[in-house]
Amino acid sequence: MSTPFAIVSVLKRVPCRANSNQFIRARSFQSSAFIHAKGTHKFFTALSRPQLINTTPRLLSGTLCHKYQQKHWTSTVSNGTITPTEKKKEPTIYNNWLDHLPTKVAPYAFLTRIDKPIGTWLLFWPCAWGISMAAYNTGSSVMDAASMIALFGTGALIMRGAGCTINDLWDRDIDDKVERTKIRPITSGAISPKQAIAFLGLQLTAGLAVLTQLNVYSILLGASSLSLVVTYPLMKRVTYWPQTVLGLAFNWGALLGWSAMTGSLDLTVAGPLYLGGVCWTLVYDTIYAHQDKKDDIKVGVKSTALRFGEKTPQWLAGFSSAFIGLTAVAGYMNDQGLPFYAISVLGTAAHLAWQLKTVNYNDTASCWSKFKSNTWAGAILWSGIVADAAWSSITV
Repeated sequence: MSTPFAIVSVLKRVPCRANSNQFIRARSFQSSAFIHAKGTHKFFTALSRPQLINTTPRLLSGTLCHKYQQKHWTSTVSNGTITPTEKKKEPTIYNNWLDHLPTKVAPYAFLTRIDKPIGTWLLFWPCAWGISMAAYNTGSSVMDAASMIALFGTGALIMRGAGCTINDLWDRDIDDKVERTKIRPITSGAISPKQAIAFLGLQLTAGLAVLTQLNVYSILLGASSLSLVVTYPLMKRVTYWPQTVLGLAFNWGALLGWSAMTGSLDLTVAGPLYLGGVCWTLVYDTIYAHQDKKDDIKVGVKSTALRFGEKTPQWLAGFSSAFIGLTAVAGYMNDQGLPFYAISVLGTAAHLAWQLKTVNYNDTASCWSKFKSNTWAGAILWSGIVADAAWSSITV
């Protein structure tokens, strides 16, 4: 925002001719100059459209008179507030491969967080668990399972991006108050809300194209998760447990993957697998939320990081134990063999124990590093299912 003020004013007397008892109204024009003071946020402007300024009329007598012309040179000074229009003119430096994309494309890629694939992996792994355990249960071929995993991988990439767009639309009023999120494209002005909504329409259309490749039961089951995706960003405004809603949304793939392979839902296996995944989400996203806890307090949003506080290690140890226990129950109900328990259960447990022992909840870099390492937690669990299937095919 800018405030105008006069810096030069000149009054000039000029002779003229007019009839008696006439009023002559002198006219002058305002002009401005643009000078940019480098290194500051102040802007001096001129050479804009001239504005008419009327001087005091002078009563004339006879045929000779004088009139006065007054010229003003004005400037403006910024009050330090940057408007969305000014924000859009400043290119964002991403410090990664997004900087090599076309200027108009990069903000949309950044909006989907495609440069940070950890979110896609966390959405994908429960899908892979469900598909692989269902394939183990039904004896499906490796090619059937692999093609389904590839399809769900594509869907995870698309829907994770759509979830980010929805999240940033809801959070555009608070993202600019949090240091880590103030450069996100909607809150920074690189993408307008209308443009983001149009882009979201394309993302959801692509997601629907993937979903319609599944059986009817799975199409309905997958569509029913959209309400969780849309409402999750609002939960941080009303409850200290938004991570629970995120877990319900992010692990839906455990249910959907099973139904995609079998055409139905066996909750004796998929149920514990799904609930275990929710507990896993509470672990990794609480670690993630500790990055923003100071800003969250200022802004007034809630999270499990704030709810648990100094007792976070105890809470996360409990949720980690629940995750491992429910995973073991799912394996037992699915008649999994020794490789599953050795790798999926004990291996994942060891990885989580390492995370909780080494994380520093007051260090942003440590929280981000341990959060990202959950890609390996999901991979370890899945590799145990695959190893068990391979072992079973050899021993039978």
